[in-house]
Amino acid sequence: MMRIEPRQPSRVVNVAVPVLAALVSLLLAAIPLALAGADVLAAFRLMWSGVFGSPFAFTETLTRATPLILTGLAAALAFRAKLWNIGGEGQLYLGALAAVALGSGAISAPPAVMIPLVLLAGAAAGAAGMAVPAFLKVRFGADEVVTTLLLNFVILLFVQMMLEGPLQDPMGMGWPQSAPVIEKATLPQLMDRMRVHAGLLIGLGLAVLFHILLTRTTWGMKMRAVGENAPAARHAGIPVTRTLMGAALISGGLAGLAGVGEVAGLKGYLTADLSPGYGYAGIVVAMLARLSPLGTVASALFIAAVFVGADSMSRAIGVSSYLADLVVAIALLCVLIGGFVSRYRIVRVRTGEAP
Repeated sequence: MMRIEPRQPSRVVNVAVPVLAALVSLLLAAIPLALAGADVLAAFRLMWSGVFGSPFAFTETLTRATPLILTGLAAALAFRAKLWNIGGEGQLYLGALAAVALGSGAISAPPAVMIPLVLLAGAAAGAAGMAVPAFLKVRFGADEVVTTLLLNFVILLFVQMMLEGPLQDPMGMGWPQSAPVIEKATLPQLMDRMRVHAGLLIGLGLAVLFHILLTRTTWGMKMRAVGENAPAARHAGIPVTRTLMGAALISGGLAGLAGVGEVAGLKGYLTADLSPGYGYAGIVVAMLARLSPLGTVASALFIAAVFVGADSMSRAIGVSSYLADLVVAIALLCVLIGGFVSRYRIVRVRTGEAP
């Protein structure tokens, strides 16, 4: 007879599991590459050069990682409190919508005022997008997985309506896009002639901030307690409802900031295809990081490198760039399996032995 027992993994194991998951996912990606008739070693060399082969390639990886850091943080913080926020994509679009509504000329102010206002507006819009599912959960017990997931589609339809109505660019010749963000509301570029922008610094700063908050403050202790055992936390006097709502608002706000960065730092205007799925990819980032705020930076860089490298490789040897999606999916499966193995062990029980 066999039974499964929990065990406490060491810090080394917690770090090793996502690293090994990333490496294994790349090794397993060699199988579909070989089946497609590609030279596996040449394909990986092209992926490497597509990410690190030039300063432009590396900055493109940083640019792609910027929204992933923020959506990864959004998922990680919510998941820490056992609040399953699957609505990062919709909250990203709400943040982008608020950024263009305010930053395309609604008000005029110096950059030192405009940029913080646009960031705050985007964060508030993203937080509002998560506030409704969180309220339904704490008040009526509604499953937030369902409500946040379905709300993504509602928000995207709302964004499309706004882009074809009140926020449509009058100079866009009927194309469903917003008016451009004015220069005073644009996030500064970090390098000349490169697309990487100040949103990267915001993401890195927030990762450090929330690492400190989670590990060194009573707020972080309450978050962890609610996530581990909400009834016990309530019995200990921790305000579970307030903690969950706070986690929800922060999570939505972080996803909203990702949308602000995409329109105010990168693209300059909003379209319905702004995000290739950053909100959903943020869940993979968070899981690969084992819900660690600092870990989300490393996992976001890995996911971004996979996407950028796969794009470069596909153009060079004609292999589908969807290989990147396969690597990301395998990485998620590997980290889930590795997490299970590190947290539990299978014990053989002799017949007649007490369980």
